[in-house]
Amino acid sequence: MRILLVYPDQNRTMGLQQLARLEPLGLEMIAGALHNRHEVAILDMRLKPDALTSILADFQPYLVGISSTFTVDIYQALSVAEAVKAFDQHIFVFIGGHHPSLCPEDFYHPAVDAIVVGEGEHTMQELVDCLAAGDDPDRVPGLVLNRPERQYFTGPQPLIKNLDVLPYPKRSLIDSYSQYYHLVLNQPVALLETTRGCPHRCRFCSVWKFYQERVRFKSPQRVIEELTAIEEPYVFFTDDNFLSDVNRAREIACLIRERGIRKSYTIQARSDAIVSHPEIITQWREAGLSCVFIGFEKPDQTALGAVDKKNSVGNNEAALKVLRQEGTEPVASFIADPDYGHDDFVNLRAYVRRLKLRFPAFTVLTPLPGTVLFEEVKEQLTTANFELFDLLHAVLPTKLPLTKFYKEMASLWREAYPSWRLNLIRMYLFLRDLWLRSPAPQHWQRVLAEGRRLADAHTYLRC
Repeated sequence: MRILLVYPDQNRTMGLQQLARLEPLGLEMIAGALHNRHEVAILDMRLKPDALTSILADFQPYLVGISSTFTVDIYQALSVAEAVKAFDQHIFVFIGGHHPSLCPEDFYHPAVDAIVVGEGEHTMQELVDCLAAGDDPDRVPGLVLNRPERQYFTGPQPLIKNLDVLPYPKRSLIDSYSQYYHLVLNQPVALLETTRGCPHRCRFCSVWKFYQERVRFKSPQRVIEELTAIEEPYVFFTDDNFLSDVNRAREIACLIRERGIRKSYTIQARSDAIVSHPEIITQWREAGLSCVFIGFEKPDQTALGAVDKKNSVGNNEAALKVLRQEGTEPVASFIADPDYGHDDFVNLRAYVRRLKLRFPAFTVLTPLPGTVLFEEVKEQLTTANFELFDLLHAVLPTKLPLTKFYKEMASLWREAYPSWRLNLIRMYLFLRDLWLRSPAPQHWQRVLAEGRRLADAHTYLRC
């Protein structure tokens, strides 16, 4: 049976999706679970936005699966589903990802036959086998079926207990795209998942809900097996908290050094884990660690406690010191509340300056569907446009007039990444490419352009 897996276009969004264009690892995992018994293809519409009709005609799939991990992807995912049904109404269309798993009602649409709820590897194997046998998919757990009269949930699919039994991602299906995936200026970059879930319960995050409040780990040996199969020089570990198990992280670093694997690694970690185990940063620097994403979130303890971060500003600053001692400058992200006044923005800018953060990032507190925060404030939402749930737009009432709020947001980015700094980067890239006699990679130009957009208050209002 032929299955086409589609990652929708994201060119209408701002921020993260432009600064980081990452491989569709979730689709590769699904493909890995299916390819031994079925014919699978992957279309990344971020890179080939106009290729859907031609690949439908050439490949003639029986099923089309669409990824919709982020809330901002909903309309694009549904647009793909509509295009597939317009091409052939008999194609079975399903959608999966974080948002559809937590809010399947948002995908109750005539162009969508089913929503895959939760982890998809086992569910998809069972669904494809069921359809191939001509059976009704209502016997397959882990689905929400769209029926004319209502949605029908087939029951939960148990979580995969041992992540080591997961299939390997079918990376060969993205060979034509792989050189274009980037994490800001790092290109080409590959993704590697070693953990599913997070032990913490932040109000603004849905990861722990998606994974049913459980954390599971791949063994260090399995991680190394996957890593040795990756050709790209840059690797981003997708784990929401890579240091959830410090002993395991230490063993992975040791195995990397023993095997002589030479790559540049980016991880996401909490500051309290770094402070409690500063030696792990030393070990990972020796293994190739180059960047750490840390959610600083707030410049003061009261505000940090309000989002249930269960961490401290003191830990953030201590972790910064640990990382800098090892020659690593983190990407430190902050959340601006819609009820921020002018003084709050002034204090946040002053805090970034005081810490001399080179790579700060700024988002707006956004009640993403599926989070505790969303349930608390959903009656206060000022918009139902999911494309504005990009962590850069205010979807709750703002204390400041909206134009002034966005002016303050833009000023955060503009002070952190002033034009002269972006121009120096552009000049460096020009001279480098002139020396190497190679054209400037397109993603660098897009990243620099997005940096300017984030610093322009009018950009937020135009979206």
